[in-house]
Amino acid sequence: MLARLDRISDFVGRCVAWLTLLMVVNTVFVIVGRDLFGFGRIWMQELTTWMHAAVFLLGAAYTLRHDEHVRVDVFYGRLSHVRKAWVDLIGTLVLLAPVCIVILLQSWDYVFGPRGSWASVETSSQAGGLPFPAYPLLKSFMLLMPALLLLQGAVNAARAWSTIRNKDAAT
Repeated sequence: MLARLDRISDFVGRCVAWLTLLMVVNTVFVIVGRDLFGFGRIWMQELTTWMHAAVFLLGAAYTLRHDEHVRVDVFYGRLSHVRKAWVDLIGTLVLLAPVCIVILLQSWDYVFGPRGSWASVETSSQAGGLPFPAYPLLKSFMLLMPALLLLQGAVNAARAWSTIRNKDAAT
């Protein structure tokens, strides 16, 4: 069951990783078009920002899944597997889960509320910028990020608890 849930983070992470290549290609087109041919489009510049935000928001759970997130490692590296499991479990329950829940609650109206991005049919404020539904879609990622992080956090917490429980059973 946990491996299946891990696959969600892996799938989203691999899909979103392709956006980094598209960002590079798009940026090259923007720079070459502007500097060599005097051709530029605002929507292409906004698209690079949009893709960067998507990579950050949707890649967070993948990063957590592979334990590549930022960690201030003063003591963690020297801890036993069981103590690391306790740190991971407590960190998930006390830090990750509450922050994700707050992000979900605070972002909901911003995305789906009566004056939210979808209801207001939000478009770019720049002439020639990204059309609808680019901005509402991007803002929806603010809800997907904490949902995916909560899912991956639950998987990691279950693994940590299993490590703790198995150690207790062995002693």
